[in-house]
Formats: sequence, structure tokens, C-alpha cells
Amino acid sequence: QVQLVESGGGLVQAGGSLRLSCAASGSSLSISVMGWYRQAPGKQRELVARINNGGSTDYADSVKGRFTISRDNAKNTVSLQMNSLKPEDTGVYYCHLRSGTFFNYWGQGTQVTVSS
Repeated sequence: QVQLVESGGGLVQAGGSLRLSCAASGSSLSISVMGWYRQAPGKQRELVARINNGGSTDYADSVKGRFTISRDNAKNTVSLQMNSLKPEDTGVYYCHLRSGTFFNYWGQGTQVTVSS
């Protein structure tokens, strides 16, 4: 059983910063990719950023230059530093973990609200 525990969401004014963290635990955990997705009200869940075992990263175009994803492979944690936040960054942010090729796990979600 894999568990993902997120922390760091909250309310911030536009232009501010937040840092999200996610810790993964579980037996025989074999992580290939960790990342963050978000879902705004009335919209589909979308990729924000992800990082693989080799450290390669992908970002949504809307967050490039503002968000930075990082990972500690030894601790099975992934973090998302979010700077210059905009109201359109508001949503529930979900930690995601892919184990191997087919197994996907999700955190419970953490709310990020950016006020204008």
C-alpha cells in the first residue's frame, strides 16, 4: 500500500509564494515519476510539474519560470516551490506517484487559493 501525504497549501495574495511537499511511503516502493497536478473548480485535472528518477522535469507552460519541482530520492519526497502566484493558480493540488509503468497513486489533495 502506497501513501502520499501532502502539506503546504493555503491562502496567499497574488505575487506571493507557497511551497508544497509530498512524502511517499509504502513497502517495496519503486518510484519512476513524482509530480503535481491541480484541479480548478469546473475544470479537469491538469499536470503542473513532474520529475523522473533521473531528475528530468516537465512543466505546464502556464507555470514555467514561476514554479520549481524538486525531489529527494532518498526520502521519497517531492516538493513544488511556487512563486509569483496568480489567481488562476487556484485549485486543489494533488501529489502523484507512478510506480513502474502502470501503477499510479494520488494524494488526498491540498487547497491553494490565490487572492487578487
